[in-house]
Amino acid sequence: MDDFVSSDWKQVRLLVFDLDGTLVDSKQDLALSVNAMRKEMGLPPLTLELISSYVGHGVMLLVRRSLGTQATDENVERGLAFFLDYYRQHMLDNTAPYPGVSETLEKLKGYKMAVLTNKPVNFSREMISRLGFDPYFSYVYGGNSFPQKKPDPVGLHKLMEDLKVSARETAMVGDSDTDILTGRNAGVLTCGVTYGFGTETLEKVSPDLTIDDLRELPPLLNGHGRIQHGGRAKTS
Repeated sequence: MDDFVSSDWKQVRLLVFDLDGTLVDSKQDLALSVNAMRKEMGLPPLTLELISSYVGHGVMLLVRRSLGTQATDENVERGLAFFLDYYRQHMLDNTAPYPGVSETLEKLKGYKMAVLTNKPVNFSREMISRLGFDPYFSYVYGGNSFPQKKPDPVGLHKLMEDLKVSARETAMVGDSDTDILTGRNAGVLTCGVTYGFGTETLEKVSPDLTIDDLRELPPLLNGHGRIQHGGRAKTS
């Protein structure tokens, strides 16, 4: 099939981004915080890759999975308190935007943009502020902003309501099946990025669009990029 420019993407007015694994590479600081928690509780460290596979479903599940067979309710409560305190102090020691993210956000500043993450909202807002991304985002909602976390669409519905944008004019951008399912559950376009934590999960859910670099997104939105059969972006 010939490459094409999708008219659906040219209608987009609102871009909703995941945070960890999509805008920022926070893998090392999350892993170090988890292993500091495990050390505090007398447990050996886990690999960075394993911890990364636990990210994306909220901090409670991250702690519970990281404790494994030791995840009693008491240990999870104790571990969560330690993790949150440690991570608050160290969340930007090694964390930085992925290549091209700052450049892309600047190019997209004519669009309405927001962040919807399962990370606690206070951490998310502080991280975005300290990275200098505040001016780009109208709203930042986290895993404790609503009764349900992604992939429940409640956050996307609220953002569309906040910004008075329809589902056909909205796109969800993220690195995992959680983000794609969130978008699908809300009836919006979905874009998967392959450089984040959940790359292997994207294959199961087939995003409307798949990109290897966030810098591929602006040309597609303004009608100059190309989309191949299967939703893969094609750089010129």
